[in-house]
Parts: sequence; structure tokens; C-alpha cells
Amino acid sequence: MDEKMYTVTIGEETRQYAEGTTYREIAEEFQHLYPHPIVLVYVNKYQLQELGKKLKKDCELGFITTAHHIGLETYKRSMCLLLVKAVHNVGGYDNVERVRIHFSVSKGYYCTVEGNVTVDEAFLEKVDARMRELSAEQVPIQKRSVHTNEAIDLFRRHKMYDKEHLFEYRRVSRVNIYSIKNFEDYFYGYMVPDTGYLKYFALHLYEDGFVIQMPTMNQPDEVPPFEPHRKLFQVLRESVAWGDQQGIDTVGMLNDAVTKGNMQEMVLVQEAHQERKIAEIAKMVAERPDVKFVLIAGPSSSGKTTFSHRLSIQLRVNGLVPHPIAVDNFFVDREKTPRDANGEYDFECLEAIDVDLFNENMQALLRGEEVYLPVFDFKSGKQNRSTKPKKLGENDILVIEGIHCLNPKLTEMLDDANKFKIYISALTQLNVDEHNRIPSTDGRLIRRIVRDARTRGNSAQKTIAMWRSVRRGEEKNIFPYQEEADVMFNSSLLYELAVLKQYVEPRLFGVEKDSAEYAEAKRLLKFFDYFVGIESDFVPAKSLLREFIGGGCFQV
Repeated sequence: MDEKMYTVTIGEETRQYAEGTTYREIAEEFQHLYPHPIVLVYVNKYQLQELGKKLKKDCELGFITTAHHIGLETYKRSMCLLLVKAVHNVGGYDNVERVRIHFSVSKGYYCTVEGNVTVDEAFLEKVDARMRELSAEQVPIQKRSVHTNEAIDLFRRHKMYDKEHLFEYRRVSRVNIYSIKNFEDYFYGYMVPDTGYLKYFALHLYEDGFVIQMPTMNQPDEVPPFEPHRKLFQVLRESVAWGDQQGIDTVGMLNDAVTKGNMQEMVLVQEAHQERKIAEIAKMVAERPDVKFVLIAGPSSSGKTTFSHRLSIQLRVNGLVPHPIAVDNFFVDREKTPRDANGEYDFECLEAIDVDLFNENMQALLRGEEVYLPVFDFKSGKQNRSTKPKKLGENDILVIEGIHCLNPKLTEMLDDANKFKIYISALTQLNVDEHNRIPSTDGRLIRRIVRDARTRGNSAQKTIAMWRSVRRGEEKNIFPYQEEADVMFNSSLLYELAVLKQYVEPRLFGVEKDSAEYAEAKRLLKFFDYFVGIESDFVPAKSLLREFIGGGCFQV
């Protein structure tokens, strides 16, 4: 019987391949055209597939390398499987109770090992050697589909109780299990075909655990220097400890709290914890009498607006009189706004702000003068003067919010003694399970989809489309200055994804299947399958979460 052939289009080239040919075999023929390893493939533009899948019909293929954000995430995910396998090999399956992959540090992940093992340099050297040995062997990363009940039994036997717990709430009937040499695990997302792809990494002993450092999208074949941010790490570790204390460190445990506990009490405890943190920050400000400027910066969807309102209330409790100032009102006139490489206005660069005027106004206020602050008209693109002057009294303090507030150049003419800098971000402390992180960027994207739909009428598709640009702006203008902060505040709430589920899912289902944003929407929809949703009625009016879902007392 003649072999059935299919037509495959790749770019401007068309070739014939036999039915059953893997995408990897096809990718290998084109690898020489790409400077970095091909790890995934788009079928007919928008259907993401692993390289192990087989050809079943005529199609158009597009290759994804580790220089693409989806490809790099696939690399990192696969590296985590290799790491967990190696830790169990070195420590011994009877000694290693739990390997936890917590959060991002430097350009890698902070991990800890629980059980009868000591994580020291000697241990890490052995893990490193085992990982490189497995990489050199090019061991296939096997994938099999099992019934959900079988997966629950399997992870109970493997003592991976987080995963057992997770799948008790899954509604799908089957689960994909990945393995390296009979070491089986579950990962949320696609994998590379074999361990030979996993060449670039470094292990660094750090605090009570270690960091696995991995490449970046810009340099996918190099491991960058290990440069941890001490302040950010402390906030993240404190957040993990809080989740552990509450018994809600994974999605499965959150689902337990939702279905078997007192939801209202759980929500109120999380909110009280945040309120205490905000009160502590206000007290720190009040204890520094020279401070006249509270500067607040953070990435998109961190809850800066609600935070500044709640901080202002706490400042009043401490005898201060706060006045909000938005740095956006100091935008230069539209025609003076710099343009980016694409010729578009770059509103996120520091040069889009009239830094000289900002400093002059702030210095004048410090001198006790009356100042007519600018008010930017976003419709006309012009800077106007306010009709009412502002003057600082003895207990007055300015609460200033803007993406550049931690950049020393914004306030270079102001004495550091007069500044108190706050970095705020939604640093997700919850993980899917011990090996599957929930990136903070996902949490912020979900918040933004919900808020954009409510306040701007934007579709999820539009928000997803602009997210990469937003992230590039954050990498350039916000993250480099986060360690300049006097204090960091985590605006993430342990319960928030269970609430956001009901708001974001309808938006994600609306993303068109033939769009470039569909793969991301599909990934997020699959992610929300893990969660048991809860109603928003339990969310207090002053909650940071209200900034996104609406109905808050600081409504924006």
C-alpha cells in the first residue's frame, strides 16, 4: 500500500512528508536556518504543538525557538523536570520528601528541598553533575496520558501530595504525565523532546536553598551572572511563609479552603494581613519627620492607585495630611514626546516627563511656596496649570505615584532625606503545586484583562496583544530601580485568582481562534481549570482587588 503523503508549507517553501512524520523530524531539516534550538511548532499559525506530535494532514508550520518567550518557558519548564529528577537521584527517593520551586530570583528559580538531606555546595555539585550527565545522554522526555483517577493514585505513591490534591479538583478526565527514565511528574505546559536540549544552567547556593539560573530570551545560549535582589527576595520569602502559615501554598490547598472552610474568614484574614502591612509602612513614614514625598512605583496592575488611597488613610491615622500627585500630569506636550523604534510615541520613557518642572515644583513646595501644579489633558496632549494652588503645611505630605518614582533621575534635585520610596507589585505566592510556579506576570496580566474590560471596554485579545510591550517597558523603566525602595509591598492576595476566575474566563473565551493571541488565551483558560471559583461578595470594598473587579470605595 502506498504511503500517504501530506503537503507542508514552511515560510515560502513547500515540501511533501509521509503521514506519521514527527514535527521534530521536519524541524531538524530547517534547524540550520535558526541560530537557536527549535523547541515547539505552530500548526496553521495558531495551534501550538510539541515536536513529538505526528503529521496527520496538510498544514502550515512555524517554528518556535528558545529566543521566543513561549520557547524559553518550555525550556525552563523542562529544566525543572530535569532538576527534580536529579535531586531525587542524588538525595535518594527515601530521603527527599519534597522539592519546592518557589519564585523567580535573578534569572532563575529559588528552590528548597525538604527531607533528610543537607543542601550545601557538595550536594549541589552532585546535582549539577547528574543534570549534565542526563543532558549528555539525550534521554527522551516521555509523555503519556492517563485517567485523572490513575494520576491521583500515581502521585500518592510518589509522595507528591500537592499534585494528588490538585487533581482531586480537576474536571477533565485525563492528565498528561511526563517522565525521564521512569521518573514521572506533572507539568503545566509543553516540554522539549529530550534532555539534550537542556544544556545551559547553573546552580547557586542561596539562603536556605538554591537558585537554578537559566538563560534569557535575548541570550538563550548563555547563563547570565547570578545577581539576586536582596529586598525583593525577602518580600517573596515572607509571602511564601505567610502562605505556609495559612496552609494555602498551592491551588489544591486553596480549593480546600474554598470548599471546606469559611470563605469569608479566609478573605478577611488576607485583607487584615495587607492592612497591617500598609499600617506598618505609614508608621515608618511618620517616624521620619523630614519625609515630604512618598514615592510609589510598580509594574502594571499592581494596585498602585488603591494602595496609595489606603496608605493615605493610614498616614492620616499617624497625624499626617497626605496629598496625591500623579507624575503623569507632568507629561511633556504631545509633540515633544519621544518616539520609539517603530515611530510610535514612547509615553513610558523618562524623557516623556518634564523632569525639570517636576523638580522645580517639588522644591518650591518644600520652601513653603504656593505652586500651581500642571494638569495634563490627555485628549489634547497639552499640559495645563491647575486652577488651585497647592501649599504644604507642617504635617502635609505628598503621595506621588508613577512608573519612574524609584528612578533617581526623576527626583535628582530633591534631598534623599525628604523621600520615602515604595515599590509595589503583585508577587504571587501561590503555586499550582510544588513544581509548577504561577508567575507573577500571569497574575498581573489576569488582573489587567479584567480591569481593561471594565474600565476601557478592551477585549482580552487586545490586552494580551499589548502585554509584551508593557512588559518591555517594565523591564526598562521599573525593575532596574526596585532595589532603590525603602520598602516593598506585595499586593497579591492568596484568594484573588479564585475570584478573578469568574471575570476573566468569559473574556478569554472571546479570543478568536485564528488570532495570534489565542494560544495565550487557551493557556490561561486551562490554568483556571485548576481553581474552584468564589463569588466576589466576600471581597471588602476597600480591597486592592476591587481596583480590578469594581465595586470598591476607591473606585477608578
